[in-house]
Amino acid sequence: MVKQINVKNLSQVKEIVKMASRCDDEIGVHDEAGAIADAKSILGLMRLDYTKPVRLVSENASAIEYVAKAVRS
Repeated sequence: MVKQINVKNLSQVKEIVKMASRCDDEIGVHDEAGAIADAKSILGLMRLDYTKPVRLVSENASAIEYVAKAVRS
C-alpha cells in the first residue's frame, strides 16, 4: 500500500520514526526525487526532500495508517 503525506516540520519527522518503530512491518518513505529511506531511521529520513509530498510504502495497510497519524496531529 502507498499513502501520500505532507511533512511540514522536524517534529513530524520524529513522530514518523517513533510510530514506525512500534510497527513490526517494514515501512519506507519515498520522496519525489526517488530517494528512499527506512521510516524507522531518523538519519535516513533527514536526507529526504519534504518540499513536496512524500509517500509511505508498506505491505501492511494498517501500519501505513498508523504511521500517517504522525502528520495529522
